[in-house]
Formats: sequence, structure tokens, C-alpha cells
Amino acid sequence: MNLFDLSLKLKGFPIERAKHDLIKIQNISDQAYKNYLNVQKQHILQHHLKRNPFYKDFVGGINTSIWENIPVLKKSDLQLPLKNRLSHGYHKKNIHVHKTSGSSGTPLIFAKDKYAHALTWALFMERYRWFNINAASSKQARFYGIPISGIGHYKERIKDILGNRFRFSVFDLSDKEFEKNLNKFKSSSFQYINGYTSVIVQFAKYLEKRKINLKDICPSLKVCITTAEMLFEEDKTLLENFLGIPVVNEYGSAELGLIAFNNDHGDWVVNSEDLYIEILDENDKPLPLGREGRMVITSLYNLAHPFIRYDIGDIGALDEKSTLKNPVLKKLQGRTSDIAILPSGKKAAGLTFYYVTKAVINDDTNVKEFIIEQHEVDTFKIIYSSDKPLSYYVKTAVLKSINQYLEPALNISFERRDVLKRTKAGKLKQFTSFVSEQIVQI
Repeated sequence: MNLFDLSLKLKGFPIERAKHDLIKIQNISDQAYKNYLNVQKQHILQHHLKRNPFYKDFVGGINTSIWENIPVLKKSDLQLPLKNRLSHGYHKKNIHVHKTSGSSGTPLIFAKDKYAHALTWALFMERYRWFNINAASSKQARFYGIPISGIGHYKERIKDILGNRFRFSVFDLSDKEFEKNLNKFKSSSFQYINGYTSVIVQFAKYLEKRKINLKDICPSLKVCITTAEMLFEEDKTLLENFLGIPVVNEYGSAELGLIAFNNDHGDWVVNSEDLYIEILDENDKPLPLGREGRMVITSLYNLAHPFIRYDIGDIGALDEKSTLKNPVLKKLQGRTSDIAILPSGKKAAGLTFYYVTKAVINDDTNVKEFIIEQHEVDTFKIIYSSDKPLSYYVKTAVLKSINQYLEPALNISFERRDVLKRTKAGKLKQFTSFVSEQIVQI
């Protein structure tokens, strides 16, 4: 057992059992899969109806024997303290508690039972093996955010050690910082790159400017796995040209784990092992294969917290060649993130604002949704909906975070609205910049 697996086991996550069960699920024949899926759907549904008062009240007295009758669960339905959403028998000592980034505009604290979380990890490990990567031990160049200080910072650093990964900054996307990155690749035997799409794209643009192919200076690299944000075709071409390795698109969410992952043919293979994905229209009716609609997902094994017919906030379509056991994602209108350009010339990934807004994402916060807009190089607006205005204490905490993660002397305003403007797809884009890079350079 490697160090990473051992750390999961010591924390109470039954990773070996999860790996074994994952193989059993994958070995179910195409003919038997429909029955397996129906049984598992009813099992998770009945579990939460019997053991979760919140979910029982949410469903009401409808006939749940017809799956399409079950109401769609939205993030807004889950905006109450976590303890009020846990199923009986689950508490802080036997669950995994986590927060979503709020990239959809609606932050959420949620829980997974430890077996369900282990199953998520087992699936990631299996998918990474498609590209000869050991998710637990292969050396990773990691382009992810990290808390600057406090317990959260040290937890992430420990995870980096256990996972054999080096974390690059996503808060500073300057040429000076990218030069440091390049030197690190020259002196390290990284086997794969993993991280925020927009940050890796900015690094590739730097390589393009320098006319450098990263594989030439780091021959051990095998693959780049982009995640957390949309990967557009032109960006994928840029990455392949200047990283010099295959680019794989990973689509997932904190609440549900891995949703889809590119195979070596470029197909976006949907996770049918521990999730069930539906594509619904605006009236919550199922759409045929190939038609674009709302992605609604059921977590088949999370006994601690209900995610049943959960509207993740993305718009997508399943390919016509999909089967029940082997669905393929044809199209996704997912989460995109702009680059923030600051007065000093520093650039930062839009997901930096995940760390800024953590100050207001508390279990008992009255903030329901929020978006952030950049109107001038030094001027940002935080627009939020809530039951009552933000307190002086919360505003001060947000400003302090901005000073830490971005830079001081920025003009920050707060605006409270009853309803936030959504995109045509029904989403809230957490961060939008109205400042172009060209204007800044002038």
C-alpha cells in the first residue's frame, strides 16, 4: 500500500474495499446494468426518505415509485446548516465535510460518508491509469489554489507531500513567476500536469511567447489533465502544441466527484459507476440523447447527504451513441473563469475569488448567492443576495482576504440585490472581468 492510500485508510476511508467494489460494478454486463442501476437508485432514495428528515420533507407525499416524479434538488434548496441535512447516524466523526468553490454563484457546505468518498478516490485512480498515471504516487505538477496561511494551508501542504506533487501559484500569472515555473520543470521529473484550465493556458501562452515546448525540457511528462473550468478547443490545441503532451479534460464537482473524463480516443466518458446522469428540459422532463439540457445527477452511494436528482447548474448533452452503462458526454456549457488583471500588472486566475469569498462561506451565513465583477483595473464589485445586509465584520474579512490574495489599495464595493442576474443557461458566473488585457497594456 502506497503512502497516499495509507493516509486515506488511517483517516477511516476504506480505499481497498472501494477499489474492490469498483471493479465489481465495472464487471456488470451491459444486460444486467439496467437492473443494477434501478436497484441502486431505489436503495439510495429509500435510505434518505427513511433516515433524512430534510429530504423527506423536501420530497413530500408524492409517489416515488416513478423516478421522474421525484423533485429536482437545487443548491438553493440546500442553503441551511449542514447538521439539518445529514441522515440519521451520520455526524462529523464519520463523514467527509467539504465546501464547493461557489463557481456557480451558490456556495455550499456538504458531506459524504467515508465509503462514498473512498469510492470517488478509487474512480479517479482508475481513470488516471488510462494514461499510465498513478494518482497516488506519480509526480504531479499541480496548478491549484491554496490558502495563504492557517490550518488550511498546512493541510494542503501535507496532502501535497503525501500525493507526491508540487504546487504552482495560481495567484500570480506574471512572466517572472512563469520563469520560476519553467526552471522547476527543468529540474524535476514531473509525470503529469493537473490543475485549473485557465492557469495552465496562461502558462502555455508564456511558452508560446518563448517558443518553448515543455516536453523538451521535461521529458518525463506524459499527460496534462485540466479541470475546474471549461477547456475550449483552441486552448486545447495551444496546450498540446506547447506542452507537447496529450491533454485530457476532467469534469467534476466537489459534491459529486468525477463526472466525466476523456479517454484516449477523446470521448468524454461519463461516470456511470457511482453516479446517474440525466439531461432534463426546463420542465424537468427527460430529453433524448443528443439534445442539450440541464444536467441533473444522482449520487448512488452517498448515505450521509442526499444528492438525488441534483441540478449541478451546468447545461450539457449526452452523445447519441451513449448507452445506459456507457454514457458519453457530447457537449458541456460548464464553468468558465476570467483572468483578473490588477493595477500592478499582476494577473490572477478568476478562481482566486474562491479563496476571497471563503470569508463569507460559513455554515450559518445568510448569503445565498454572489457574483464578483471587475469594472476597472482597480475596481471590483461584490454583488450578493441575502436575507440581510453583510455585517461590517464580514465585509472587513473579505477586504482582508483581497489584500492577501490579490493586492492592497483596490476599490471594493458591495451591492445587495434581491435576485442576481443569471445567464441564458440559467447560471451565475462567479467572476466577470470587463477589463481587457489590451487596455491594461496601453
